[in-house]
This record gives sequence, structure tokens and C-alpha cells, in this order.
Amino acid sequence: MNTSFNGSLLWSRRAARTALLALACAAPCAHGAAPAAADGEWPMAARDYASTRFSGLNQITPANIKGLQVAFTFSVGVDRGQEAAPIVVGSTMYVVAPFPNYLYALDLSKPGAPLKWKFSPHPNPGAQGVACCDVVNRGVAYHEGRIYMNTLDGQTIAVDAASGKEAWRTKLGDINKGETITMAPIVVKGKVLVGNSGGEYGVRGWLVALDAASGKEAWRAWSTGPDSEVLIGPDFKPYYASDKGKDLGVKTWPPGAWKIGGGNVWGWISYDPQADLIYYGTANPGPWNPEQRPGDNKWTAGIFARDPDTGQARWFYQWSPHDLHDYDGVNENILLDMPYKGAQRKLLVHPDRNGYVYVMDRLSGQVLSAEPFSTITATEGVDLATGKLKYNPKKQPRVGQAVREICPASPGAKDWQPSAWSPRTGLLYIPHQNLCQDAATYDVSYIAGTPFVGLDNKIYPAPGKPRGELTAWDVANGRARWSVPERFPVWSGALATAGDVVFYGTMDGWFKAVDARDGKPLWQFKVGSGIIGQPMTYRGPDGKQYVAVLSGVGGWAGAIVVGDLDPRDSTAASGFVNVMRDLPQHTGKGGMLYVFALP
Repeated sequence: MNTSFNGSLLWSRRAARTALLALACAAPCAHGAAPAAADGEWPMAARDYASTRFSGLNQITPANIKGLQVAFTFSVGVDRGQEAAPIVVGSTMYVVAPFPNYLYALDLSKPGAPLKWKFSPHPNPGAQGVACCDVVNRGVAYHEGRIYMNTLDGQTIAVDAASGKEAWRTKLGDINKGETITMAPIVVKGKVLVGNSGGEYGVRGWLVALDAASGKEAWRAWSTGPDSEVLIGPDFKPYYASDKGKDLGVKTWPPGAWKIGGGNVWGWISYDPQADLIYYGTANPGPWNPEQRPGDNKWTAGIFARDPDTGQARWFYQWSPHDLHDYDGVNENILLDMPYKGAQRKLLVHPDRNGYVYVMDRLSGQVLSAEPFSTITATEGVDLATGKLKYNPKKQPRVGQAVREICPASPGAKDWQPSAWSPRTGLLYIPHQNLCQDAATYDVSYIAGTPFVGLDNKIYPAPGKPRGELTAWDVANGRARWSVPERFPVWSGALATAGDVVFYGTMDGWFKAVDARDGKPLWQFKVGSGIIGQPMTYRGPDGKQYVAVLSGVGGWAGAIVVGDLDPRDSTAASGFVNVMRDLPQHTGKGGMLYVFALP
């Protein structure tokens, strides 16, 4: 499920029923990270191609962080879910807002960072009516003098970074089918990579590469369908037998079902320049009622490795074959070069919605380990010989039956909110939630542009667990080193720095910093609204280190606030309201950028 969010789909009970590296490293290093010379900048949502969200800046440390204070603030003018990461190139910060997707440039060289320009893309207002889970936007990317952005109504736009003037725009999606775009683009080898949202409407997923200079489509890789459309050819060499065979994107579906099968690409994309491969996940199959789509439902709920020049697939692995519980596979893929079980390996680390942290060989697609990081009842582990996820038959949804204590719930053990990696500690900092659900499925018919779900669910805290946690995961040893409990799901991204500080935000409006080595609380600041954005850090023109984050609760988890939902309706927001009834007591709507620095 694309957890962005709007009223027409999930605000009400009726709608809920029908829809819902950094620096040179002495310890393990991230491959493909921005060079050390660019440590002061943050040019894309993840900062680097390896998706580490690690900065080599080290002025802010556990010893001095208590002096951190607000340097300036900026209102984005939209009080909806703020999921984006600000980016910084040179002396300018770029910030994108939720619908109507205003893009701002702030001048960091002047006191208070005044506005340099504002770009208004004027997206179609009708897109709000088909956005699954709020009208969010997860960020923009800089490349060779331009800012690349996506709009909710399915457009990608290039904007001149200096003037704010539009260079080109390309329409990619069709809101009449329920198709939107909420993900942050990434630019690889002169191509802007963009994927779509809309699985809850039976939208067929794709990843598109646009020429960065002109906006013309270079290639399109579908997530379902025949090999010719999925871009599977002679170079496709998956590791596991279950992913080998001709036209599995058709044969693993009932006749014609792949055409409305989901598999959308609304999460994160990583790139390995040495291997020359991009890595990205595909989302849940549609509908949520699994009995309507027998088979493995290729190529949904998995991960592709592709050639960025041609789009041709190199390998694929399916996290959740025949997905039963809306376990989208779109979470971040962190690329690490490090010793692992006695050998130097090129790894891909992925904390999935299904509750396992996967460690993979990123060249072959082999799963080296898959360890649980949250409460799991829905499955019983991963068979490393076959790569198959082992489902618990007692938790399989069946029409006419209520299945209880499914853990993780549909939002997963973690959702889109990205982790951060520190090469100094060898730890991955995972913001996540501990939730379970009761679910009941029913048959649903496909009508273009209308919800295509077929499930009612009610979400609640996992027994004996806090609703949210920041967990420090020891990648080399496959275990949690420490965790920080939180009242609500930790729906923000994480940020790690060479100062050995980790930053994250909470849904009740606290921006927090902890010691990267032991999780000790170091500092916190109460902002105006809950934080579901992605913190980042940069070096200002004055040479100082700054830390920034957007405040503004929303998204699927914050629907009860931004949608003004009735807390008595346990099915609202596809069951999420049931576990967030008390959130309105702790925060309200907002849309503010906060930037912090030492005196």
C-alpha cells in the first residue's frame, strides 16, 4: 500500500471498507556515497546513492548537543503530512510541500534564510480524491543546475535551480485510473527515475526513466505482465528457482489479473556505480483479498536490480510471494561494502514491512540472512535455501472469517520511513512500529478509478511492545543492539552523523537526538506538529553544521489528525485510527520547517 493519504479513500468507515559514503571508513563503508568534498551538502532525499542517510559532518556531538537551538523556521503554507527531506546544494535549501506541491528555494547565505523563489506547479486538484493516504510528497533531487520534482497528479517537472523557472514537465500518470506520484525522484546517469502509486485502485506499477535534459521517456519497466514489458531479457539471472521462467508476470496471476495487479514503485531507489545497477522495491499486489489472485503474483512485493541505461532487469527477489497482508516491498535498500561472516561482501540491507531485516548479496540477489526486528505472527521465517517466506497458515485471510492477531499489521513492522546507517558504529538505525491487526476479507470488483481493496482491518499495539521504536540494528551479527521506545509509531526518517549523533522525530512533535553508540537520550525540542519528515544536515555558508526537519503530522498514521476523523470509528483510515485514538490529544496539524544549529 502506498502510504501517502486523502479523504476520499480512507477518511471514513465506508471508505475504509472499500479502499484504503560518506567519509573514508575504517569500519564498514557505504558504497556509492557522496564524496567527502560534498559532506556539507544534501543533494537528494537519501543524501547518497547508497541510501545511507549518513553525513560526515561532526561539529554536533554528544558533548555539545545540549546547546542546539533554533536557527530559523519557514512555513510551507500547507498543513498536511510533511514527509519530505529538505535538500541543500551550495548556499540554497530546497523544500517541497504536500499538494499543491509548492517548491521553495531559501537563501542560506542571508540571516533567517529568506525566500529566493517559489515555484507553483498547479497540479490537478482531482488528484487529492484518489491519493491513498494523504497528499504527501517525499522529496526532490538536484542534478546539474536543476531541481527535479514529482506532483501528486502524476507529473515530473524540471525546475531551474537558480531562477525557479520551469524547464520541462512530463505527464506520466492518469488520476482517472487512481494513479498518483508521491515518491522522491532520483537522477542516475542523466536519467530521472520515477515510479507510481495507486495499488489500492488496481493501478499497474511501473518505474520510468526520463532524460534529465529533455524530459523524454527513455524506458519504462512494468512490475507485472509479460517479460517484454517488465524488461526481462537474456541478462536476467535471478538467484532462486522460483523467479526463473518465462512471463512469470503473467503466469503467476489469474487470467488478466496482472493488468490491475499493483506492484507500484513509490518508495526508494539506490544505485551502485561499480556494478552499474539500480535497486528498488515493488509494492503490494491488488486487491488486498489474496483469494482473488492465487499464485505468487510476480513481480510484486519484491526487489529488482536493473541496468539504469536500458532498464533491463538483472535479478529479482520476492520478499512476500502472494502477499497476504499488504506488505509492500518499497522500503529503503542500503548498499554496504563490509566484512560479513568472515568475508568481504557487497551487501544490500533492507528492513522490510514483513518484519525481517534482509541482508543480501547485491550482485546476485542471494539472501544471506533474514532476522526479525519486530513482533511477527504472520510468518515463520525465511527459508534461505529457497528464499521463500514461510507463511503461518493460521494467519492467512479467508473470506467470511475474521483472522486475529496478525503481526505485523498492514503498515508493517516499518513502512516507508527510512533508516540511517553509520559506518562509524556499524549500526543501522531503524525507525519503526510494533503493531498487529484483526482482518476480514471480502470479494471486490475492479472499476477503474475506484477503490480495489477487499479487506476490513483493525490495528492495535503488539502485545507487550511500545507502539513505536528507534532500533539500532547490528548488521554484521543480525541482532538489535539497543532501542528507544516511543508512545507512537516512529513515522519519521532517521539521520546519522560523524558526530556520533542520531536524529529522528516523533508523531507527538518531539525532534530528538540520541547517542549513536548506546542510544542514550541527548537532546529534544518540541515543534509545532508531529514529525513524519526526514531529518537532514548540512554545512552552512558560515561553516557551521545545521540540522533540519519538516514538522507536520499526517500520512496514513496521522490520518486521524489531518483528516479530522472520529476516534470512535475503529475502521477509519483502514483501521489505523483504532491505534491512534489519542494522537489528537498530543499534536495538531502543521507545516513548518525547523532548522537548528549550535550558538
